[in-house]
Amino acid sequence: MRVPGVISRLGARVNLTPVMAVSLAAALVFAGVGLGLYNEHLSVVERERQGATQAKILAASVAAPLAFDDVSTTREYINALRVNPDVEAAGAYGRDGLLEAGYAVLGPAPPREITPSPPRLEDGGLIVTAPVRQGSTILGSVYVRTTIEAWPRRAVRYLGIALLVLMASILVAVLGAAQASLREAHGKLKAEVGERQKAEDALRQSQKMEAMGQLTGGVAHDFNNLLMVASSGLDLLDKTNDPARRERLKQAIRQAIDRGASLTQQLLAFARRSALRPEVVDIAALVGGMRELLERSLRENIVVDLRLGMTWPVEVDASQLQVAILNIAVNARDAMPVGGVITVSAQNEPGEVDRVRLSVRDSGTGIPPEMLERVFEPFFTTKAVGQGTGLGLSQVYGFVRSSGGEVQIQSELGQGTTVSLLLPRSAKPVPESAPPPAAIPNDREQRARVLLVEDDDSVAALVCEMLDELGYKAMRAVSAAHALDRLASDGPFDLVFSDMVMPGDMDGLQLAQEIARRRPELPIVLTTGYSSAAASASAEGIRLLVKPYRIDTLAAELAAALEGGDRNSASR
Repeated sequence: MRVPGVISRLGARVNLTPVMAVSLAAALVFAGVGLGLYNEHLSVVERERQGATQAKILAASVAAPLAFDDVSTTREYINALRVNPDVEAAGAYGRDGLLEAGYAVLGPAPPREITPSPPRLEDGGLIVTAPVRQGSTILGSVYVRTTIEAWPRRAVRYLGIALLVLMASILVAVLGAAQASLREAHGKLKAEVGERQKAEDALRQSQKMEAMGQLTGGVAHDFNNLLMVASSGLDLLDKTNDPARRERLKQAIRQAIDRGASLTQQLLAFARRSALRPEVVDIAALVGGMRELLERSLRENIVVDLRLGMTWPVEVDASQLQVAILNIAVNARDAMPVGGVITVSAQNEPGEVDRVRLSVRDSGTGIPPEMLERVFEPFFTTKAVGQGTGLGLSQVYGFVRSSGGEVQIQSELGQGTTVSLLLPRSAKPVPESAPPPAAIPNDREQRARVLLVEDDDSVAALVCEMLDELGYKAMRAVSAAHALDRLASDGPFDLVFSDMVMPGDMDGLQLAQEIARRRPELPIVLTTGYSSAAASASAEGIRLLVKPYRIDTLAAELAAALEGGDRNSASR
C-alpha cells in the first residue's frame, strides 16, 4: 500500500494547513462510506442478476415435465439444485399456480401458491420467480430463494476498508499538523539563520578591519623605512663627491628599491594577483647565487651557511622562490636578536613522488607550540604592530602550494626553527644559459623603433630615457587606441612595449591581440606591476616584464624579443 508515501509527497508539495488536513481526512471518511454503500448496492444487483439467471435456467429445465404433467421428472430437476449451496429453497408450479414439486434446505418451505413477481428481499434471502413458457403458452412458474451474504460477514469486509480509510485520514491529519509545525520551525530557523548571518557578517567585517589595520601598519612601516633610505640617499648623493661614498649610497638606494619590489610581490602573491612563471631551475645554483643578497639582508652577527649538493631540477617561479627563501631568512633573523647561524640546505628525497627538500634552519629562540600551527596564516605575526605585515610565511605557503609542493615546519623553544620546502622533481632538464643579447646599434639612423604605450607621464618619461640609453628610438602612445593609430600612420615599428593596465576600452592584452591580428610579424612585450591579466598574457606566449624592472632587465627582454624571432604569439 503506497498511500502514505503519496500523501507524504502531496503534503510536501502543497502548503498543508491543519484545517486542510482535517477537511481532507473527513473527505476520505465520507468517500470510504460512500464507496461501501455503492459496493453494497452493486452486490445486491449482482445477486439479483444471478438469481434471475438461475430461475430462467430452472424454468427451461422443467418446461417439458410440466407440459406432460410429469411430476416425478419435475421433482428431479428441482432437487438437482440442492448441490448449489447458495439456493435455500426452490419450487415448480403448474398452470393453476399451485406447488407441484419443491424443497427447502434453509428457512421456510416454498409457498403453496404463487404469482410471478419482481425479485424481492424477504427473510434475509432473495426471492426470484419466473414463468415457464413453451412458445407463447405459459405452462407454470418456478420459485428460487437464494442466500444473501450475512451482515456480520459483510461488516467484517467493510470494516477492513473502513480501517484503511481511517488510518489514511489520521495520517493526513498528522501530516497536516506536522507540516504546520515544520513550517513554524522553518520560519524560526530562517529568522535565526538571518540573525546569525548578520552576526557573522559583522564579525567578518570586524576581522577584515583588524587585518587591514595590521596590514596597513606593517606596510606603512616598511615603506616609510624604504622611502627614508631612498630619500636620504638621494639628498646625500647631491652633497658628496667621494666616489666610494656615492657608490655606497647608490647601493643603499638600490637595496631599498629591491626590498620595496619584494614587499609588493608579497602583497600580490597574498592577493593571488601575481602570476607564477614556472621554469626549470637548479636549486643549488639558484640558492648559491643568493649568498650576497642574504648576507646583505641580514645583520653582521648572523652567519649564512650554505650546504648545497647535487639536486634534481624543479619547475618553479625562480623569482618567487628567491622571495620565499628571503622571507624565511628575515623571519629567522628576527628570531636571533643576539645573532646566530642560518643554515640553508638542499637534498633529494626519493619516494612515490620524488621531491627536493630545501630547508632553512636557524639557531634562534624557536616558536611556542600553540603558535606553530598559525605561522602560515595571513596577517599572523608575533611582532609588534607596525613591525611586520604577517605576509612573509603566508607568501611562502601560497607559492609552494601553487607549485605543487608542501611546506613543513619544526621548532623547539631555545633550539631554533626549521622550515622545509618540498618541491616536486621535474622531468625536464635545466636549460642551458642563453648567450648575452647582441648590442643594439647606437647609430641614430639604424636604431630600432619602439612604440611605448604608457598612460602615466612620469613613468613614460623615465622609460623613454631608458630606451634612449639602450639605443632605441622611442615614440609614445597614451592609450591602446592611440597606439593603433600611430602604428597605422607613423611608419614601421620594430617592437611594441606596452603597459597592461590602461584607460579606455582596451587593455594591454587586448592591444597585443589586435596587433597580432593586424601585424603578426611585429613583436610585443607587456609590462605590469599589478594585473589579473598577467596569467592570460603568459598563457598566450606574450613576453611579460614585471614592474619595477632595471635597465639591464629591460635591455635583455627587448633584445630577446627582437633577435630571438619570438614574435607576438597571440595570433596562434
